[in-house]
Amino acid sequence: MNQVHDLRESVLACDGHVLVIGGPGSGKTTVALRKAVLRIKCGMEPGQSVLFLSFSRAAVARILSAAKLESSSDERDLLSIQTFHSFFWSILKAHGYLLGVPYKLSILLPQDEKAISGGIDDKDDGWADWQNTREEIFRQEGRVGFDLFAPNAVQILQSSAYILAAIAKRHPLIIVDEAQDTGERAWKCIELLAKHTQVLCLADLEQQIFDFLPGVGPERVSAIREALKPLEVDLGFENHRSPDSEILVFANDVLAGNAGGGPYKGISTFSYRPENPPPNWNHVLRRALKELYDLMSAKTGAPPVSIAILVPNNRSALKMSNALNALGANVGKPIRHKLLFDEAEALLSARFAAFLLEPKKLTQIESDIATSMELIASARSATGQARREIAKLREQAQKIRNGKVPSINIVKSIRGLITTLSQSTFTGDPAEDWLNVKQALRNTEQGELVRVASQLDFLVAFRRGHRISAALSSEWLRDGAYTHARQALDQALTQEQILDGVEPEPGLQVMNFHKAKGKQFDCVIIVREARRSDQGVQSSFVWRDDLPPYPKSRKILRVGLTRARHHVVVISPLWPACPILMGYKL
Repeated sequence: MNQVHDLRESVLACDGHVLVIGGPGSGKTTVALRKAVLRIKCGMEPGQSVLFLSFSRAAVARILSAAKLESSSDERDLLSIQTFHSFFWSILKAHGYLLGVPYKLSILLPQDEKAISGGIDDKDDGWADWQNTREEIFRQEGRVGFDLFAPNAVQILQSSAYILAAIAKRHPLIIVDEAQDTGERAWKCIELLAKHTQVLCLADLEQQIFDFLPGVGPERVSAIREALKPLEVDLGFENHRSPDSEILVFANDVLAGNAGGGPYKGISTFSYRPENPPPNWNHVLRRALKELYDLMSAKTGAPPVSIAILVPNNRSALKMSNALNALGANVGKPIRHKLLFDEAEALLSARFAAFLLEPKKLTQIESDIATSMELIASARSATGQARREIAKLREQAQKIRNGKVPSINIVKSIRGLITTLSQSTFTGDPAEDWLNVKQALRNTEQGELVRVASQLDFLVAFRRGHRISAALSSEWLRDGAYTHARQALDQALTQEQILDGVEPEPGLQVMNFHKAKGKQFDCVIIVREARRSDQGVQSSFVWRDDLPPYPKSRKILRVGLTRARHHVVVISPLWPACPILMGYKL
């Protein structure tokens, strides 16, 4: 303990660059915040602040919560906790004109980027052409995608020594969270600033699960050592997140493949039968939730404040969300939860729903039908699939705009939908009105419109974000109608995705393992499924293309396990056996 104390004191005393390495809950964030407070107490010039950078809004929320314990209100005013995207966006907004782009910039949201590109990714043949198109959109229209934030911010800093020095002076200490996952351009930005200011990097070498992304790899920590020549401090696996359990011990054993220990305090498991028909997930989840509530009530005298249900992919996440909704219907009250997912199609479908909330004139219904078909086509385009159907939607929309109205099923259905909604009375309660629009879409029984309604299910009864509801409420309070609902939705999503959507979210959340990184919960439910493929039935804990001893799969499972403060429930099928968990006494 004294040795760890001495290591932390060395971080606080260091005037140069620092690299702090440690496992989950080892105190990296705490020592960084104490370093920030110490720097603030040494005195700050007007306009200065300590900059704390992280990759996700979830991680920023966690840091904000920790900051309340480590600093006073006045000190927090001088602590700027941001995502990398937010930081780079501030540079682009202020200085983007130096790159020869329009003075007024706007964000090309990820869902719009996917719609424009047709859902293309870096493995597709047309990726190079799309990169050129995206750059052209930025140069000519001033709409900049997230992936262009870092390279253009770096270009600005490289081209202007004055701007570089000014930003460095504004932040006499920069703290980089999750430094092991820093991409090439993001790291270049930090490297440039490090010549003029102090940098403190926090890293966990065993949590690099984003190395499939371009520019992210195990060499990043080596690059940090080479460029900064930092004081390096290793806090090891000391556990402050779940000190009253053996969750971290189990997670580290899983990572190392050590199956000799157990049972583990804070880890429990139960099995279900995976045969057809599929398992009754609402029954399975009810059992897991009851177990956690009973355990936490016995341990602390209160139920858990936050629970995560973790699964390997978005499809499974929606399956769990639907099960919770079904469970709520069975018990007569909703199981309130939030579903986190890769959401491009759903958010573009939400834009169509917002359009349906806007006031309509039936004299302009043909134009509104064409707009509806274009919005549906954009949402479908984000998937990178159904190109023929998408082209047909756009072709028919153009015919309508040219005065030729086809008498096809979707046109008739949209006409009926718009007519019905224009005759109904919205209440001014965004959640209720949103649900009414979703039900009206389902009532059409038309395939494309029912698909939109299903995508809106991802948003879980409009609990996507307080800002969306607040933005639509503002529209209603001003006009007694949702006059600019699409614009309000887009502005709220922009804020939530980059500017300040970082409030910690208590309650029950459902997500995949990658979405869970940077978060922490009282309890975690991890669902293992029987995955059927051409190779037979496999454990969903084993990621595709991962070979024995399954290093990637072990690392990802460790991230999921270490999100819990108090208890983890692992739900497993009776078969197949999981090669990662074989031999453990759970």
